[in-house]
Amino acid sequence: MPYGLYLSAEGAQAQSTRLETIAHNLANVDTVGFKRELAIFQARYAEAIQQGLTTPGTGAVDDVGGGIMVRETKTDYSPGPLKCTEIPTDVAVKGRGFFVVKKGDETLLTRAGNFTLTARGELVTPQGYAVLDDAGMPIVVRDTRWQISDSGVVRQASGTQTLALVQPQSLGDLARVGENLFRPLSDPPAVAAADRRVAVGYLEMSAVQPTTEMMAMIQASRAFEANINMMKVQDQMLGGLVNRVMRA
Repeated sequence: MPYGLYLSAEGAQAQSTRLETIAHNLANVDTVGFKRELAIFQARYAEAIQQGLTTPGTGAVDDVGGGIMVRETKTDYSPGPLKCTEIPTDVAVKGRGFFVVKKGDETLLTRAGNFTLTARGELVTPQGYAVLDDAGMPIVVRDTRWQISDSGVVRQASGTQTLALVQPQSLGDLARVGENLFRPLSDPPAVAAADRRVAVGYLEMSAVQPTTEMMAMIQASRAFEANINMMKVQDQMLGGLVNRVMRA
């Protein structure tokens, strides 16, 4: 079977994965605190080189390109725009840092600050996960008069609690787990007191730019279609060759 047929098939598969990633980004264009994903491509060596039958750079017939593959999908942590809601439980991180929430027995991070209060006064995410303070305890509002300061301190007559804000030493230490949450692969340090800044009554919106994503989708669609057409052409060429050999 023509080697080019495999290259075109793998190219179509890579572009299909890219299209799925872009579609996921566009589906979350209005999701609070959402971070877009990027499909990262990597060039492959020829199959003979992958199997160790030859070495790259020889210039031999087997020393040709091996097409591309999707190496991984990475998260772009660029901040999204702030939207004023004037809702006292809406909080946006200004600059670096992540909120800390509790899902079951697991501690996770998020940039989405669209919190709400339960009937018991617990500050929770839209999914009902408790928002933690810097001591690892759920934040509870017990008084009717309360407020969150610009440094993330929840003040009320019964006392104060400080919103936990942490910043991983490397963003590569975060793993996306869904529901706009990230799992830290190592213990993230707390944001320094001088760098703690939040905007109360604001939300950090999705960092997805629809125009950019639509342009990327058009590019990926055309590349996918080109690979499919190349597969059809090579299949027709192979079929014609087989027919001529059979007639001979």
